[in-house]
This record gives sequence, C-alpha cells and structure tokens, in this order.
Amino acid sequence: MRTKFSSELAALTEELAGLASLAQESTERVAVAVTEANLTAAYEVFAIDEQLRQRHGACENRAVILLALEAPVARDLRQVVSAMQIGDDLAQMSWLTSRIADRVVHHYPAPVAPADIISVLGEIGHATAELAAVAQRAIAAHNPAADDPPVLPDRTLADARQRLLQSVSDPDWPHGHVMAVDLALLVHHYERCAEHCVRIGRLIRFFHTGLPLSAQTPED
Repeated sequence: MRTKFSSELAALTEELAGLASLAQESTERVAVAVTEANLTAAYEVFAIDEQLRQRHGACENRAVILLALEAPVARDLRQVVSAMQIGDDLAQMSWLTSRIADRVVHHYPAPVAPADIISVLGEIGHATAELAAVAQRAIAAHNPAADDPPVLPDRTLADARQRLLQSVSDPDWPHGHVMAVDLALLVHHYERCAEHCVRIGRLIRFFHTGLPLSAQTPED
C-alpha cells in the first residue's frame, strides 16, 4: 500500500512540474507577443492556457483522491496540500498571461504601446519569465538543499513597473487615458504573475520545512 501511495505522490509531483513548465513557457511567449506585436505568440499563449487548465484539472483530481482515500499524514499531507495550492497558482499565472495576450490581439497589428513604453514592458516581461523559470526549477527539484533560497521578489521587475506607472500617470502623458488604463492593467497582470511565483517558493518552503506561509518573511 505504501509503495502505491509513494508512486501516486511521485506522479503528482511530475504533473505539477509539467504545469510549471507550461506556465513558464506562457510567460516567455507573452513577452514576445507584447514586445513584437506577435499575433502567433499571443495565440500560443491561449493554447498553453487551455492545455494547462486541462492538466490542472487532472492534477487536482489526483490530489483530492490522495487526500480522500489515502489519509496522508505529516510530510505527505504537506506535499499534497502544497501541490494543490501550487497548481492553483500556476493556473492563475496562465490565466493572467492569456489576459495580457488578449490586449496584444486587440491592438494588432499596432503594438500595445509606443516604442519607449514597449521597451519597459519588455523588461517587465523578461523579468517575469525569469521569475517563472526560478519557480519551475524549484518545483522540479526533488531533493533541494536545505539552504536553497525561495523564489524572491525581483527588484528589476519592481523598478520597471514603477517607471512605467510613473509614465502613464504623468499629467503630460500624450497617449490618452484609454492607453494609460490598458497599460496599468497589463502591469498589474505581470505583477500578479510575479506574486504567484513568490508564493510558490513559499509553498515549497512550507512543504520541506513545515514553516507556515504566515511565519515566513520575504527574506527567508
């Protein structure tokens, strides 16, 4: 019985790693879609979102069955609960990137912003994709070192976000209120993606140490 349970836990972990790879790929493709006004990349983001949602459902079902039928305890219980929450975070990241891709499609063939703003969006998109890659590697690491750092907030991302928001809120902003609101929303979507990545790191720390998220600090 224990062998079967361990096998199911391993399968759950593999499914979660697959979801993380899809979410990370989505952040990469949406960055291309935004910076290049690339319609193909935008539709790839939609396809990834659909695939991730289907696989998330299967992952969630496996986790629920493990909870309901196997009654895991201690570390095993933490693994299943963490996996369910991480899966939700990854699904939210995919949904957010698909909303960003929506704006690319809406504006096509024009870019979503002027060239100087596109360059800042490129910084934000690249930093978000890097953060998603860190989260993906953390999920895929079966036996991480005890002192491995969690997924920490990215200062580059925060600085670029602040610069963009200052630009669109400037009284002399020349591109109209509609574009300003659009860009603020895009930045918010990217920010939420980054927050989900950081939360994933904290969930992984909870799984390995038992330290609740509420007791963790950003520097832990």
